[in-house]
Amino acid sequence: MIKVSVLIITYNQKNFIRKAIDSALAQQTDFPIEILVGDDFSSDGTREIIQDYERQHPGKVIGVLHPRNMGMNGGINFLETLKQARGEYYALMDGDDYWTDSLKLQKQADFLDAHPDCSTVFHNAVITYEDGTPSHLLNSPDQKTFYTVDDLIGEDEIWFMATSSTMYRHILKEYPAWFRESSSGDIPRLILMAKLGKIGYLPDVMSVYRKNRGGASYADNYYDENFLRNRILMYSNINRELDYRYDKVLKKNIARYYRMMLDARQYQKSYFRRAFYAVKYLYMAQPAWEKSKEVIRDYLTPAPIRRLYSTIRLLPYR
Repeated sequence: MIKVSVLIITYNQKNFIRKAIDSALAQQTDFPIEILVGDDFSSDGTREIIQDYERQHPGKVIGVLHPRNMGMNGGINFLETLKQARGEYYALMDGDDYWTDSLKLQKQADFLDAHPDCSTVFHNAVITYEDGTPSHLLNSPDQKTFYTVDDLIGEDEIWFMATSSTMYRHILKEYPAWFRESSSGDIPRLILMAKLGKIGYLPDVMSVYRKNRGGASYADNYYDENFLRNRILMYSNINRELDYRYDKVLKKNIARYYRMMLDARQYQKSYFRRAFYAVKYLYMAQPAWEKSKEVIRDYLTPAPIRRLYSTIRLLPYR
């Protein structure tokens, strides 16, 4: 019986996918595993590489090759791949990341075996950058051993778990419809799993999270209206999912995205749309007066009035 299903989620990552699959094949366990590689209709040769691994490792490496791109930044690819997972647990990895410890799956499965009250376990990871920024560890030495929903909700976006570091109990068989609408998979998935049990942490450094321009994190464009709207929708859905127990905090989080909307590319020449979201931000965030004054000056005050005000202030110096 399969103990752990490895889910590698990929799209157009031919330069990285071999290392990801090889790191899964290198795992040493005292239980059987399967490696499901979900490909979101790649066009760069990634799919052919997966098929090559299927031929070399029949029954162990299984390509989940979608007939079209499923969209939503890989979220639907994950859900469709998960449907085929037979393991008691499943471990996630993006196609451009890889594992560095051959005992990773064994350690995490042993942890979940020993902690039946945990739904998830993650470990420390190294972050590397394509642009030459020095690599560093994701998690600090003072990381807690256990986390709950409380630790995942804040006025800012909270993220301290690399996708490639997570292992989950296969207990959430059906994800809610709103999950499919989110372009971020990790945040809502972790919230949903934290509802079902604590999240445990292992300090061992066992994976590499690559920050590269082909990766999902580079799609997070904070100057793009569509991205910002999706984040607002995601946190609104999370608020409802959690029965509004964190309503005050999550409204401040959502307000952050309305503030970013003021600088979205699509709104650069639209006074009325910016003014609308400026009012929305001020109402939801209720920021300190200094911040409120900046927003009123820069986004609510019409340009002719701003110019007139500047002229009047400069008169004594002319």
